[in-house]
Parts: sequence; structure tokens; C-alpha cells
Amino acid sequence: MITPRILKLYHSLPPSLRSVAATLRGFYLKRVRHGADSQALREETLERDGWSAAQWERWRSERLAYVLHRAATRVPFYRDQWAARRARGDRSSWEVLENWPLLDKDAVRTNPRAFVADDCDVSRMYEEHTSGTTGTPITLWHSRTSVATLHAIADVRTRGWDGIPTTARWARLGAQLITPVERRRPPFWVWNAAMRQLYLSTYHLAPDLIPHYLDALANYRVAYIAGYPSALQAVAHEAVRLGRTDLGMTAIYTNAEPLSPEQRSLISAAFQCPVRETYGMAEAVAGASECSAGRLHQWPEFGHIELRENGEFVCTGLLNADQPLIRYRVGDRGQKTQAGSCPCGRSLPLLGPIDGRTIDVLVTPDGRQTAPGVVAVFSGLPVRHSQIVQEALDLLVVRVAPAPEFAHEHEKVIVTRLQERMGAIRVLIELVEEVPRAANGKLRAVVSRLSPAQRAAALAAAGGAAEGSLN
Repeated sequence: MITPRILKLYHSLPPSLRSVAATLRGFYLKRVRHGADSQALREETLERDGWSAAQWERWRSERLAYVLHRAATRVPFYRDQWAARRARGDRSSWEVLENWPLLDKDAVRTNPRAFVADDCDVSRMYEEHTSGTTGTPITLWHSRTSVATLHAIADVRTRGWDGIPTTARWARLGAQLITPVERRRPPFWVWNAAMRQLYLSTYHLAPDLIPHYLDALANYRVAYIAGYPSALQAVAHEAVRLGRTDLGMTAIYTNAEPLSPEQRSLISAAFQCPVRETYGMAEAVAGASECSAGRLHQWPEFGHIELRENGEFVCTGLLNADQPLIRYRVGDRGQKTQAGSCPCGRSLPLLGPIDGRTIDVLVTPDGRQTAPGVVAVFSGLPVRHSQIVQEALDLLVVRVAPAPEFAHEHEKVIVTRLQERMGAIRVLIELVEEVPRAANGKLRAVVSRLSPAQRAAALAAAGGAAEGSLN
């Protein structure tokens, strides 16, 4: 995990050395994600894209049986759970998925190690901390094979479907603090040469700064972009306003938030290409991507999705059998799976529209908009649930439902991390037993109480600065 000291040292480097650091990190990630077997894994994924529904059902049944048996016999949390049920005289079969109870994020967050199979050594596995987009950060472990398979599937079913080569340059609008938030001069990005990736900050998306982003996209000859719809929308708005015609991409891939028709139209117009929606989460218990026909196709290898009557997704992970999550409540909701075949010709099961993950966009006093990744401030902290509420341009109220080990020092960490991302704002911490949920039962991780007039005034002020900088 990156400590404040390391981050401060990184920010003190000149831009060229920050890109060197990003490249070194990129070589490590490339080695983990794309090993010697990656090409074979991609070819296997392409072959499965053509499977029939019967083939997929047979594969799912066999894989599910393996995961359930492994979970019940080798994973401490589930093994103890089944032992307690047997002691009470419960003779239900663990081979039947419906016999397993629903699993909440709290149980995984509280003791993630209990969900790792006892024949695994976590010191030899890839460790990841979720950003907590539902307000609950979690520690995850994957084997190298699991990580390589995950990225092979994701590569094929995003850029691969659009015919984009692995050598293409690309950009990510992400939530890493790659440059100090108070910085007002470019670059607001780093070039990761190892992955041919331009990593763009989502914490500097003010109208007067976005033209620099547009120049960088053109100068680095980026072929496609991945990012949050809200961040892409902010960049696209300025591209259209400025009449930029030099930003043609092959495709844009959105993640983490639902993509609205208005966002799709604007982003497509700005970058002169199709916009593809993707769905997934760090736990990798479900995944989906949009094909050229505009339909969301599930990634069955990631997990099995149960759609409850209220639209809630309950997912059983099939990819990561070393930290299996059975009937896991991911916190998202969706609509019934679309029926029938897809014009694209692929037999992957279809997924209906996804309703979950409604996260408001925060606005800083100087007109910058933050993406959903701001909830990464809770990563690694003993927090059960959380919610960031913007009460004014310079005031955030943070509701925290703490775990028992939460202390005053953790409050300081949250305040520091938010100010690193939002600038010199006030942050008030409220400790609560439970974070209030919306009427549909979902926890909104980020809420803005700014009026339309307040938001417009901040953006207009930044826009005025942009006009001045362009004249």
C-alpha cells in the first residue's frame, strides 16, 4: 500500500521521473497480468465466445460443483459454517447452491483471510484492496493464474472485440493521485511506457485544465480510453465546446458507473467512435461488456449471477477458487436478462440494464470534478460502511460506521486523503452505527447536496478561467 510518505516523495519528483516510476510499476503489473500463457488464455477465451448455450451450461455446472466443494472443504469460513450446521442436525447438501446462505460484504471485510483456501499461501498471491465503491473496502487475494486469466478475458472482450491490437496506445482516466491536487499546471498525467498507457488524473478536471488533457490525448496518439462515465463526460464536454476534431478514437470503454444515453451521445460525438459499457468489480464475481450490437454480454467464467425479485445481484465467483465468494451480495441491481440471440453472433449470455452504483460527482471550489474513485480514501482502513456527503463547495461530511479497531488516527487519515484529492476543504467525520441507505436499500457512497446553481457557479468560474487562458 502507498503510504503518505511515499506519495509525498513521488509528488516531489519532476514529471519525467514520475513517468519513469509509473513505467517501473507498469513492468511489474504487466508481468503479473500478462505472463507467458496470456496469448493461449486469450485464444481460449475467443474459442469460448463461440460456445453454444448447452456448452456454457455444462461448463458452469462443472465449475460451480468444483468451487462449492472446495469452499465447503478447504475454506475456513465456509467449512466452519457447514460444521455448525451439521452439529445442529442440518443435512442440506452443499452441492446445491440454493442451500448456501447469502454473504454480505461485512463478513468478508471483517476477516478476508478466512475466505482463502487453507492450501494457499497469501504471501505468494497477488493482494488487492478494493476502492469500496459501495462504502465497504475489502482485501482480496488472487493466484497468478487467476489474475492472468482475468485480464485475458477482459482484453478479448473489450479492445479485442473492436479489433484493437495489443500494441495500441491507450489512456485511463483513473483515481490514483499521480500529481498533487493543488497543482494548476500540466502535466496532470504520467506515461507508463511498459503498458503503453497514458494515466490521466481525475482530480484536475476543471474546464480551464481539460484542454491540456485533450492536447495530451492527441500528442500521445491514444487509440482508446477507459474511464468513469462522469470523468469522460467532463472531458468530452470541453472537447465539443472547443470544437476539437483531432481526438478520433477507435473506442471508449466505461466502467464503475452506469452509462446514461446522454453521456454516451456526448462522449461518442467528442471522440468520434463507439462507446462501450462494461460491468465488473474488484471481487471479480461477475463481469460483462458491450458488443458492437449494443448488448451487454456476461463473462460466465467470472461468476454466476442470481437476479432476485427486487433486482438485486447475488453472485457466486467461479474465477477465483482460492478466495471463493458464494452467493455474494455485490450491492448492485439490474433488470431481467435480455432474451434471444444477439446480432453480433456471440452466444455469451446476455445481461439486462444495470441500475446500481449511483454515485454523485463532487465539485471542488475551483470547479474540478472528482470521479467515483474518491472513495479509495477508505482503502485499508477498519471501516464497515462509509458515505461522503458534500454539503457545500468547501465542506464534506463523512459518515463512518467503524469496525471495532477504528481509532482517532484513522479519522486523521481520512481527512488527509480527502484533502489530498479535493484541496483545502473542511472535512467533518461523523461516527455512526449504520450509514443511512436509500429507499431502494442501496448505500450511496457519495452524495452531493449542492444545488444546481452552486454547481453551475463553480463550473462557470472555472470555465471563465478557461476562456481567459485560451485568449
